[in-house]
Amino acid sequence: MSTTTRNARQTLIGTVTSRSGDKSVKVTIPYKIPHPRYKKVINRKTIVHVHDEKNETHVGDKVEIMETRPISRLKRFRILRIVSLSADVEVAATRAAAGVTPANAEPTEAVPAPTES
Repeated sequence: MSTTTRNARQTLIGTVTSRSGDKSVKVTIPYKIPHPRYKKVINRKTIVHVHDEKNETHVGDKVEIMETRPISRLKRFRILRIVSLSADVEVAATRAAAGVTPANAEPTEAVPAPTES
C-alpha cells in the first residue's frame, strides 16, 4: 500500500466586494503585471466566488481564501480567515449589535475625527 500526499492548495488574500447569497461572497484579488511590450505596470484584478460557511464576512473585509473542490457551479474557493475587518461604520454597528468579533481579525485603522482644542 502506498501513501499519497496532498498537494499544497493555493491560498490568496483579497477583499470581499459582494455578498451575493446565503454562504456566498465575491472576493476581488488585485495584482500588478508588466505590459508585455512597454513594461508599464498595469493593475489587474480577479473576481472569484467564495464559500462562506458561517456568513461572517461583510463587504470591505480583507480575507484569506483557499482553493477547494467544486462546491457549486462557480464556487471553487472557501474562506480560511478574516485578515482585517471593514472600516465601514454601518458594518461595524451591525457586528457590534450581533456581538460578532472574529478572534483572529484585527480592525483596520480608521482616521480619527479632528478634535478642537
